[in-house]
Order: sequence, then structure tokens, then C-alpha cells
Amino acid sequence: MKIAVDAMGGDYAPAEIIKGIEQARDAYPDIEFLVFGQEDKVQPLIQNDTRITLVPASEVITMEDEPVRAIRRKKQSSIVLAATAVKEGQADAFFSAGNSGAVLAAGLLIVGRIKGIDRPGLTTTLPVLRKPDQSSFVMLDVGANADTKPFNVVQYAVMGQYYAQSVMHVDQPRVGLLNNGTEADKGDKAHQAIYQALSGIDGLNFIGNVESRELLNGAADVVVTDGFTGNATLKAIEGTALSMLKLIKGEIMSGGLGGKIGASLLKPVFKNVQSAMDYSQYGGAVLLGLKAPVVKTHGSSKAPTIKNTIGQIHELIQTHSAEQLVSYFDQHTDEMAALKESLK
Repeated sequence: MKIAVDAMGGDYAPAEIIKGIEQARDAYPDIEFLVFGQEDKVQPLIQNDTRITLVPASEVITMEDEPVRAIRRKKQSSIVLAATAVKEGQADAFFSAGNSGAVLAAGLLIVGRIKGIDRPGLTTTLPVLRKPDQSSFVMLDVGANADTKPFNVVQYAVMGQYYAQSVMHVDQPRVGLLNNGTEADKGDKAHQAIYQALSGIDGLNFIGNVESRELLNGAADVVVTDGFTGNATLKAIEGTALSMLKLIKGEIMSGGLGGKIGASLLKPVFKNVQSAMDYSQYGGAVLLGLKAPVVKTHGSSKAPTIKNTIGQIHELIQTHSAEQLVSYFDQHTDEMAALKESLK
């Protein structure tokens, strides 16, 4: 299998990107890498070019660039060339830590969406705390579509189920709808309509509404919502975790000698808490609904996260997750059309 990687995207690119690629190459002997980037900056960083091919890309899409305009104008950028390699069958997946909007636009405009899927959804994996039989769950959409229609959320549920089965290896993923209460009649009319639609899909293990306060407790294996709410929820979880760690550190530093001695004894505990809340260990965010895997990882990612994300992509390719979605939506064209009509 081959993965097309944008070497120029991210706060620590290209150095950490290349380090992560080399770590992943050593861990996954069946992966080859097409690395797209500026030759003078990337080539000196490659210590061992076994299964790594550098493809020169003279332009870079920065974080400040307007995504769609940049995709259309910077044809020789690392993002555009990497996505084009997937479109043309030279690679099986596209990966970047760069401009999120540009990566999403390249996925939609170049790689292309699966027939029958109205809007792909951005999917991320989050930790589940203190539940021995469940370590994580997936949530979508977390920001690909700020203006989402009820039918889009229904399709996210189907896509999320296949992702949980293929990548997380959950046989019967529990699918929950993020809402402001667990009762069937909670939420606005759109959420009530989504609830009824999901309840009627054969083969979908829909467990009803879930509340945001129960997400990290393992309320579901797959949580679906609109892109605006999903992105706000994700950032609230991130912010709360960071704030709590800072609060604990601040209290320790102001607690005098006794506090610092106690903190040194509890250092392994704090490390475990920090590790449990670090969702980068699960890889990047996947734009589900495209003809091939397109994965975006955080801009601040360093080599270990790059390696983890490549491992996630390896699983996506190996389990033929995109092909499974293509097959499902081909077989359920009439059912999806009827659902779309009913949710107008």
C-alpha cells in the first residue's frame, strides 16, 4: 500500500513529519510513502529513503491561505499534488497536518466523495475513561460542515458504524445521537426527526440520544451530530482537560514544600491522567465519505503522533473501509433517497 503525505503542513514540518514517516516505515513493512514537499527542505531530513519517495512540490499552502482559493491556484502545492496522487491511483490514502480547510477542500474537490453521500463528515477518536471494556469512541461530524442538514447526520451514523467496525474492531457499535437529553422527544424538530430516521435503519445499532456529559464515560461507540455542535463539543473537551491540568499544576506550585513532595509521589498518576486524555494517540481526523482515506492530524503534531496516524491509515486501507461504504450506498440507494425525502 502507498500513502501520499504532505510534508510541508504543520507547525513542525517538515522535520517532525519525516521523523514520523521513518518511524512508521519501520513499524509497517508493507507501506510505501510518496512524500510531497520542497526538495531543498525535505531531502536533507530523510536519513533512510527505503520505501520513501520524495516528489518535489514547489508551492506550500499556509495556514493563512483561504482553502478553496489556495487549492485552485496553488496547483504545485504539496497538498494538491498529494491529493491528486490518490485521485490518479498512485497512492491509496492522503495524509496532512496542514491547513484543515485546504485538506478538506482537496479531499472533496480532488479525491471526490462517494456516490450517494451528500456531505462527508470529519471523524475523530476520543478516549473513554475508567471503562475496562471500552477505551475510545468516535464522533462525527467535528467540523467539516458547519451548516448540516438532518439527512447528513443520518448518513454520518452509517459511516461511523462502518468506521468503528473496520478500524476499532467493534462488532456491533452502539450509535448515539448527541442531544440535550436522553428521551426520544428531546431536542428541536430536526433532532427528533433524526432520532426517528435512525431508529428505522435496519442493521444500525441505534441506542438513542446521548448527552455530552456522558461522552467520556462511554455512552456510545459512535456519536453523531452536526459539524458546528461537534466542533464546539470537541474544543470544550480539549479545553477542559488542559484547564484541569493547569489548575492542578498551579495548586501544587502554590502549596509549598509539602505540596511539591506530594506531587512528586503522585507524578506517575498525573502522567497516566495526561496520557488518558491525549486523543492524539488514536491518530488523526478522517474525512469519511470520500473515495479514499483522507486524514488530517493536528498542526502541532510531532513524530509519535505522525506515526500513530499512519498506523490508523494502515488500518483504513487494510480493511477496505472506503470500499465498504461504496458498496453500502450502492446497495441502499432507494432507502437513502426515501430517507432524504422524509427529512426535508
